[in-house]
Amino acid sequence: MNEELMGKLDRIEKLTLLSVKNVLNIEDVSLLTGLSKGFLYKMTCRNEIPFYKPNNKNIFFDRADVESWMKRNKIASTEEIDQKANNYVVNGKKGGL
Repeated sequence: MNEELMGKLDRIEKLTLLSVKNVLNIEDVSLLTGLSKGFLYKMTCRNEIPFYKPNNKNIFFDRADVESWMKRNKIASTEEIDQKANNYVVNGKKGGL
């Protein structure tokens, strides 16, 4: 039980420190996204996630870039789709779909 509690406290500490960082390393991004470090390395090799490599060695990420990347391909809610449809009917093409 004690080890489990210490593990949880360690995770809380890491997440607390992560919340104030703007430049992240691979471990930070793994914590933030829930993706494994191995998968993140594959994504950087394929240029599928924005990253920086200032010394051609270490990989860093900008928190805002990662959060933006995580928010891409938004799926509209039923309410948003209905609102766009209503706008289209009322305003014609100006409301858009």
